[in-house]
Amino acid sequence: MIYWQIFLAFFIPGILGYGGGPSSIPLIENEVVGRYDWLTVHEFSEMLALGNALPGPIATKMAGYIGYQQAGIPGAAVALFATVAPSLILMIALLGLLLKYKDSPKVKKMTLLVRPAIAVLLGVMTISFFLSSISIEGSGYVQTILIAGVSLLLLQKWKLHPAYVIAGALVYGAVFL
Repeated sequence: MIYWQIFLAFFIPGILGYGGGPSSIPLIENEVVGRYDWLTVHEFSEMLALGNALPGPIATKMAGYIGYQQAGIPGAAVALFATVAPSLILMIALLGLLLKYKDSPKVKKMTLLVRPAIAVLLGVMTISFFLSSISIEGSGYVQTILIAGVSLLLLQKWKLHPAYVIAGALVYGAVFL
């Protein structure tokens, strides 16, 4: 019975929490504090603060913690699955729809119209990252140009896999920055 309760406690906020983890926090609080009394408001706020300090999506961190607290590792697994299940189900359904209509002229036109918007969003993000990286105290401008130039050579000239380039940039940043 506890596994079903854990599942419902995280599946319902996953369905209703439009906007991702932060929008589902009040819904999760209602379930785990209000409905099931697994945590007090104070414990929930402490868990939320700890979850925000760690990297990654907040809803899955909260689900794993509460699921583990209530039913051990199987409880954590159920809670994590319940958190991602609404998105997973919707993605599978939409993928089925997309595959069914992939040859439709309307779908092809929609895909062509979305590509420039994605390119602009990625370009704006790149410019924003570049401007914030060159404003770092000291030699931020030189370091940014160096990493970008070496990355470009590794990717274009030597056809190195992007994962290795990213890992190399991370190691360079950890050592020299």
